Amino acid sequence: MANRNIVAIGTSAGGVEALRCLVSKFPPDLPASVLVTIHLSSEFRSAMDAILTSAGPLPARFAGDGDVVANGQIYIAPPNRHLLLDGNQILLGQGARENNARPAIDPMFRSTAVCCGSSAVGVVLTGTLGDGASGLWALEQCGGVTVVQDPADAAFAEMPETALSRVRPNHVATLEELPALLEHLVRKPAGKPGPVPERIKYEVEVAKGERGNMQSMDRIAKRSVLACPDCHGVMWEIDEGDLVRYRCHTGHAYTAELMRVALDENLRRALASARRALEERTALAEKLHKEADDSGHCRLARSWARRAQEFREEANVIRDSISRVDEIAARLERG
Repeated sequence: MANRNIVAIGTSAGGVEALRCLVSKFPPDLPASVLVTIHLSSEFRSAMDAILTSAGPLPARFAGDGDVVANGQIYIAPPNRHLLLDGNQILLGQGARENNARPAIDPMFRSTAVCCGSSAVGVVLTGTLGDGASGLWALEQCGGVTVVQDPADAAFAEMPETALSRVRPNHVATLEELPALLEHLVRKPAGKPGPVPERIKYEVEVAKGERGNMQSMDRIAKRSVLACPDCHGVMWEIDEGDLVRYRCHTGHAYTAELMRVALDENLRRALASARRALEERTALAEKLHKEADDSGHCRLARSWARRAQEFREEANVIRDSISRVDEIAARLERG
């Protein structure tokens, strides 16, 4: 029987050092392909391929569209593209950002689940927020083996903690334990393939760049009362057991936690815009008051002075609201 020959690894904050430690202990004859998605900025050229190649015995490179995966190779998601697996080939998806990231970890895991779930091992390492939990759930549904770094061992515990709270992984391990565990897992026979839910297939197509539609979203989820923070379209609520996510028909997707963060940011921007407009209106009223006063138009000057005071009071309300939003956000961050 074929072995489990795909290892898909997702990480964000703290991920560079975690990956260096992990790949340094891989054997040179690892009988599996390694896929890596780490949140990378598209603003700067990344040297992640050189970093991982120099850290261990396996060559690492940024994945190219159409690459045929081979054992003993590390393929890294390039900036601004989702790394997707389709059979034995890599596709670089141009679909919308997920959890405010592209590349995102969930699309990689889902595509791995669709094409070869029972032959795959999914790993969530250190990181912030919750990218990876939904994709790991999809991999679990399709017969893959799921592994999460011990949060107590992670440089940033939030991503492993979120995965643990949403998925019952097959293994929880420290970074020191992971290389031996993964080598053991990929040398074992693949599991029995199972049916792939249509919802997971649909989301992989969206990540590739296919345009979604409302009819398909109505089949896989229920409409919510929330608007997409990116395009302001209708969002659908997707229930994945203990995990709730939101997706619009154009492709943007958020976990509930990241949806809150995105809505907080939209609220801050809206309040800042309102404050700016009120401050500009106040400045204009004060200017018109001075001009009327200088010209001896007492009644008009009094009118503009009154309006300027009203505008100042309204601006103060917005300033207080912004301070209140920041206080609440800080309290939530502290837990």
